[in-house]
Amino acid sequence: MNKIFEVPLYPYERHADEDAATPVRRKVVVIGAGPIGLAAAIDLAQQGTEVVVLDDNDKVSFGSRAICFAKRPLEILDRLGCGQPMVDKGVQWDTGKVFFDDRQVYDFNLLPEEGHKRPAFINLQQYYFEEYLVNRVRELQQQGAPIEIRGRNKVSAIGTHPGHVVLDIDTPEGSYNLEADWLIACDGAGSPTRQMLGLDFVGRVFEDNFLIADVIMEADFPTERWFWFDPPFNKGQSALLHKQPDGVWRIDLQLGWDIDKEREKRPENVIPRLQEMLGKDVKFELEWVSIYTFQCRRMEQFRHGRVLFAGDAAHQVSPFGARGANSGLQDTDNLCWKLQLVMDGKAPESLLDSYDIERIHGADENILNSSRSTDFITPKSEMSRVLRDAVLDLSEQYEFARPLVNSGRLSVPCTYDGSPLNSADALNGPERTRPGSPCPDVPLGDGFLLDQLGDKFVLLTIDADAPDVIEEEGIEVARLALSVKDDKTLALKDRYLGSAESGVYLIRPDQHVAARRPSFDENQFRHAIRRAIGKE
Repeated sequence: MNKIFEVPLYPYERHADEDAATPVRRKVVVIGAGPIGLAAAIDLAQQGTEVVVLDDNDKVSFGSRAICFAKRPLEILDRLGCGQPMVDKGVQWDTGKVFFDDRQVYDFNLLPEEGHKRPAFINLQQYYFEEYLVNRVRELQQQGAPIEIRGRNKVSAIGTHPGHVVLDIDTPEGSYNLEADWLIACDGAGSPTRQMLGLDFVGRVFEDNFLIADVIMEADFPTERWFWFDPPFNKGQSALLHKQPDGVWRIDLQLGWDIDKEREKRPENVIPRLQEMLGKDVKFELEWVSIYTFQCRRMEQFRHGRVLFAGDAAHQVSPFGARGANSGLQDTDNLCWKLQLVMDGKAPESLLDSYDIERIHGADENILNSSRSTDFITPKSEMSRVLRDAVLDLSEQYEFARPLVNSGRLSVPCTYDGSPLNSADALNGPERTRPGSPCPDVPLGDGFLLDQLGDKFVLLTIDADAPDVIEEEGIEVARLALSVKDDKTLALKDRYLGSAESGVYLIRPDQHVAARRPSFDENQFRHAIRRAIGKE
């Protein structure tokens, strides 16, 4: 059994802040050293901002928890300097299969096109993910970046003020106070921060429970996502099977609503269920067992003055679709460049309102898809079940029915349609790269486009002239010049030009499109830059 979650990675050490006569003021404090909090801290530290991460624990999470990481979050992690260890360790997959009763009804490919650096998905236990993030923090510290993790520092009270936040913090050696210009709450679904501020979720809690079991076993199942509706080993319910590294397999079994959760988690009850699924002769060892309830909820606002919420602290979705950790990483990706510009005095504080607008849009999209998945997986009436089963039967032979099957619409990046940061679309180009969209990757020589975009504003020109640098409102935007003549795969033309002969894109630091036009118009792009930083 993996013991990584028993070893302190950031043990408590007394800090000088605890002995200060008056509370020390820090630029940014992050509450929560899980994946989302660490990602936010790394992002800011890479931009030179002082950031302190507080966590009441001192080690990685127990159990695999989040395991499915999608292509876009992997691209974000590349920018944070820890994507490669994830991919090296993770199990890559792009194929899913759907079963009804004892037969396969169809399969699907999540990334049918070539020319992407990262796979559609990897499976990787959350404790490895957290370890790689902590390793990245250590690397940054060695490079002199102003980032630290304080383990066993539990925030017990929060006071909010117009220009800062005050924290009461408990440690093994007593309590102290700390001030922060900005506070980012990434402390999970139960978020003590949210509770201390008297805030809550709105949304739905579905009347169903699922057993999660991570088992260690030698098995010859392929590296695919297998989902069963009404399987013989869990009649009237559903099941899911995923492969993880180290011979660990994730199994989800639907249990129903009226259950004794503590009883169902006992090994003597879990093991027979797994034996019925896997076969009594299959030898396995339980690594981790949990039970979750479908919830599709979010805060009404993610920004509350100087306190910003991200990840599960801000929103919750049911696990089918891998939208939890993936959407949390997109939260921090959206937030940190905006916060940095505000702290640098290059953008008004109101730019942070666009974090609310864009990521609530993303959360609502995730909640909609997750709710639809839940309603299909767990029909709420006999007629709904009859209709669902008819769709499953038809999908075995008829392609038209397959899009109607919903075993969890898998995580895709959000396009910020309607964002106040978008300029009007002036290019008759592909829909997938309209303003608000995340940039799709493209192979460029021995590398890839997203690696060249990095984490700054970029003026991407394709067979179009433009200045090498344009500066507006203190924002320096460098040009990246490309040509379809060098595009042997045709991916650049297909993904960014379509039928257009040329194009100029303004790309945000989070690699979302802010504006696009067929050619460079200095006045229009200066307006687009101002709009993208909240000054128009």
